[in-house]
Amino acid sequence: MVNVLLAGGLSMAFALLCTKPFIRFLVRKRYGQFIRDDLVHHHVKRGKPTMGGAVIIAAAIVGYLGSHAVLVALGAMGVFRSIHSGLSLSAGLVLFLLTGLGVVGFLDDYTKIRKERSLGLTSRQKLLGQTVVTVLFALGALLLTDDRGFSPASTAISFIRDTGVDLAFAGPVVAVLLFIAWSNVLIAGASNGVNITDGLDGLATGASVMVFGAYTVISMWQYNQSCSVAPGPNCYDVRDALDLAVVACAIGGACFGFLWWNTSPAEIIMGDTGSLSLGAALAGLAILTHTQLLLVVLGGLFVIITASVIIQVISFKTTGRRVFRIAPLHHHFEMVGWSEVTIVARFWIIAGLCVSAGLALFYGEWVSSA
Repeated sequence: MVNVLLAGGLSMAFALLCTKPFIRFLVRKRYGQFIRDDLVHHHVKRGKPTMGGAVIIAAAIVGYLGSHAVLVALGAMGVFRSIHSGLSLSAGLVLFLLTGLGVVGFLDDYTKIRKERSLGLTSRQKLLGQTVVTVLFALGALLLTDDRGFSPASTAISFIRDTGVDLAFAGPVVAVLLFIAWSNVLIAGASNGVNITDGLDGLATGASVMVFGAYTVISMWQYNQSCSVAPGPNCYDVRDALDLAVVACAIGGACFGFLWWNTSPAEIIMGDTGSLSLGAALAGLAILTHTQLLLVVLGGLFVIITASVIIQVISFKTTGRRVFRIAPLHHHFEMVGWSEVTIVARFWIIAGLCVSAGLALFYGEWVSSA
């Protein structure tokens, strides 16, 4: 528990202290956000510093590595000898996703700034970047094993645990290809879901804090109830569960510290640099904790907002009518007359309810199988 809290505290402190200097740097460089013409409520935000996700990524890495470094130092002094302080492949893969999709998002944000438009990379360019990062992640998660032959990921589709639906039915080679394709669906869906949600000050950041907090709890529970610590019929076979809790708390802490500057009225926007990377990290945690489909419940707010866009597009193309005044959903409520702060607060409540429901399902499954 000490290393988990330490990672969260370090990353939060880094984000709190370093975001303001980064804002000044972006202002000097005139790296500001461009706003869609139809979002008249947001024209006041035109030119606001963007690419704040870079601070979140840096803070998460500092928090994760810093917590391990502190524990190594304390171990050398004879303190906390029982705590394992080694870096793990699983956490490294999550940080790889966070950084890799962050680079894709940075290129998208920088293109918007350089070309002075609200559209950055083309859909094909963004998809190519997401795919390259996802393929490398999937191959590492499935093929890199420890001395027991245990890899971080499984070919089985998982909900709260691995289910009986296993991609290995098609043979080892095809199973790897199917796992890559499935991982791409999860990572692209989660990263784009957070990206679509990131339309109001603090909305996506606050919701992300809750979901990363949930994965901190889930990973800690899986470690405490792991088959090596508490063998039994309902134990968890999750590799590096404790270190996954460390990295989840580090990212959550980074988001929490960044929220100080991102809440309304925001002084900085996370941009695609932040939203794509956070969504990818959530999907990576879902894959490596074997809770892939549970992410749909935990990240229910992202699902609802993404669904509003899909519904709007399908309705307009099939009937010529719009279900919402504008999509995504949070902008619809702006058009209705709700204030930005009211929308964010109420959507945070929805995010909290979704996280609570997901954790209840996770714990309820363990109780029922005990």
